[in-house]
Amino acid sequence: MFSYIKIGTSVPRVMVAEPKRNAAEIFSAVQRAKAVGAQVLLTPELSLCGYTCADLFGQAALLDACEAALQTLLTQTADWDGILVVGVPVRAAGRLFNCAAVLQSGEVKGIVPKRYLPNVREYYEKRWFASGNAVDLRSIDFLGKQVPFGSIVFSCGADLLFAAELCEDLWVPSPPSEALALAGADLILNLSASDEEVSKNAYRRSLVAQQSGRLRCGYAYASAGVGESSTDLVFSGAAFIAENGNILTEGRRFAQSGSDCYAVLDIELLRAERRFGSYYDCAESYFRTNREPQGVPCAALPQLQEEHMTRRYAPQPFVPADLSLRAARCGDILDIQVAGLCKRLTHVGLDKMIIGLSGGLDSTLALLVAHRAAETLGWESDRILGITMPGFGTTSRTRDSVEQLAKALDIQLWEIDIRPACEQHMADIGHDPDAHDITYENTQARERTQILMDLANQEGALLLGTGDLSELALGWCTYNADHMSMYGVNSGVPKTLVRHIVEFVAEEDSVFPSFSPDDLRFIPTEKKPTRLQSALRQVLATPISPELLPPDENGEIAQKTESVLGSYDVHDFYLYYFFRYGFSPEKLLFIAERAFGGEAEPAQLKEWLELFLKRFFSQQFKRSCLPDGPKVGSVALSPRGDWRMPSDAAVGAWLRRLDA
Repeated sequence: MFSYIKIGTSVPRVMVAEPKRNAAEIFSAVQRAKAVGAQVLLTPELSLCGYTCADLFGQAALLDACEAALQTLLTQTADWDGILVVGVPVRAAGRLFNCAAVLQSGEVKGIVPKRYLPNVREYYEKRWFASGNAVDLRSIDFLGKQVPFGSIVFSCGADLLFAAELCEDLWVPSPPSEALALAGADLILNLSASDEEVSKNAYRRSLVAQQSGRLRCGYAYASAGVGESSTDLVFSGAAFIAENGNILTEGRRFAQSGSDCYAVLDIELLRAERRFGSYYDCAESYFRTNREPQGVPCAALPQLQEEHMTRRYAPQPFVPADLSLRAARCGDILDIQVAGLCKRLTHVGLDKMIIGLSGGLDSTLALLVAHRAAETLGWESDRILGITMPGFGTTSRTRDSVEQLAKALDIQLWEIDIRPACEQHMADIGHDPDAHDITYENTQARERTQILMDLANQEGALLLGTGDLSELALGWCTYNADHMSMYGVNSGVPKTLVRHIVEFVAEEDSVFPSFSPDDLRFIPTEKKPTRLQSALRQVLATPISPELLPPDENGEIAQKTESVLGSYDVHDFYLYYFFRYGFSPEKLLFIAERAFGGEAEPAQLKEWLELFLKRFFSQQFKRSCLPDGPKVGSVALSPRGDWRMPSDAAVGAWLRRLDA
């Protein structure tokens, strides 16, 4: 289902040196995994006998019992097409190896030996085990069959490629998982026995997250837990499942009866991430000098049923849910915008800025950026010239917002009424001013841009564009009108983030506060709002509108953008996953239903997705000739950088998939 794979980790309560009993615990974990639809289940290092058997690993009785217990597990799981990974000691080539055994449908698909054996302080593994690096075997005789052995990438058809490494393998400077991922593995499974120390878990957690991020992979980690010998050490049963740098879930440490955790990985997302950057260049370089890990085929995994689909999606993927992270993100974006604007101003040698102010979110953010740029350059704020140009749809609310912002930031404010010029223009071209059509609307938009461009020439100023990334994606701008400027400071910022950046400024006592790494939270205050805060809060409470159609009978905004286009939250959601990962229309709709299920009906989400796709394709011609502007995030639509698309590309293939 849409390339989702449900992964589970299980840390059973082991009984040291009792493989039969441990196999029963593992089989119980398999039953639980099947019940929740998991397709892959990982257990810890040496989970079949316990990591802390010490010199008992030299006893044939223990090793024979492990093989017998593993055979029992094979019989019990013969009717399951899922993957079970068990830690087991394996005898081969006259040596003993610490191994991961990969089981599916009653067969051992392959055995992966641990390559890097810790042998300092509390670890003595070289006393009992040989390194997987010490032999050059491609297969071994195990349980009466020839079984692949060594560095292996297991393939479940097109659904999943996975590999395994064991504990210390991850902690060395060049982990085996690097080569395995470069060989195509989407998922790395780590069987571990990492004893507990103060603060060690935080480092262990970050190591798993970073490895999944560096390798653009899923990374599941399961470590030995309660039940291991406590003679000198304690094991907590740490378990994590990560994807592309993010911990999706983690198990409960020190669980007396063991613990399970599950997460749904998106393999399509991971493969999309690998297409960007230099990932495959690195793979090419590696395979010029190294032998490729052997590939071992597995059967197709059982299908993930929708009732077992536990993965959820945040409705605003551009906006961190954590307030501290959100504040830091907003501050970073402002810094990027300001740095880009300062560079452009100093390069062209202009010492003034002009901006059209509408009283809406976008022009407000552009004004805040301009004000901070002026402060950065040591300019007086009166070098910013704000132009308000009331037209046929302008309301008293937005005019008041503009006036309050100008006073709060101490900028120049000029008012130029565009209605007489628009009426003259419509008379010149023979257009009925009572026909409130696209010509009526665009006449106003183009008149405003003409005024701004000419004033910029007259005043020797740089004209700032105010349009945002969401508007560019949807083409919600008038060609050669608000579409055009001399530098588009908001062109990399989606609408959902524009709102939060303005909120970020409104929540603070000063316009541009300095943050320390230890204090990034908004602190509630009972102080009377400043003039700027009051103005910003009025802007935030104003419906999004181009104000090109006359107000209603009460003088309120009648033309509301989201009534025409649909929710910007939903469109930004589609933009993020369409651009970042190339998701298909049916998958976009599938995940949108999970993100917005309580807010919008499936039919409405489908209608908005169809509109998004049609507009994204048909409006590319506007993006093909965009003014310069700073990229601020991983989604950007500059035709010179991140997004190159023909203006006459057809959308039919996408719409047909959506209809189907």
